[in-house]
Amino acid sequence: MNKFYMGRGFSLIEVLVVVAVIGILAAIAYPSYQGSVAKSRRADAQSALAGLAQAMERHFTENNTYESAIAGTAPQPPIIFPTQAPLDGSTKFYNLIVQTVTPTTYTLRATPIGGQAGDGNVELTSTGIKRWDRGNDGFGATDNCWSSKC
Repeated sequence: MNKFYMGRGFSLIEVLVVVAVIGILAAIAYPSYQGSVAKSRRADAQSALAGLAQAMERHFTENNTYESAIAGTAPQPPIIFPTQAPLDGSTKFYNLIVQTVTPTTYTLRATPIGGQAGDGNVELTSTGIKRWDRGNDGFGATDNCWSSKC
């Protein structure tokens, strides 16, 4: 018998145990990864809403009304800002709309689409109120912030 052959390699049982451990770790990690991806996409939508709010304020400064920032009556996409988020990149996960508008107030909404659908709408008002419909069941009393820690 060759003295260099003894003790080399892995048995089938050892390989199966390693594959099983990797499978268990992947099953635990994947949902966490998906949650992180959804959270980062929502953060992009929140950032886009903040940018739209700045555009609305600039528009108000120039025109003394918010109403002309959309074509027609609300809800409508804005004509003064991009209509989808994220603002850069080709895959979009939120539609941006002006949900309500008066000459002196507005409510902006990011509605999830595509791979983000079902995550709940995100809103920002002219008074700075931030809401996330995290249950995707209509805005309730517990939805008055953008963070899942509220």
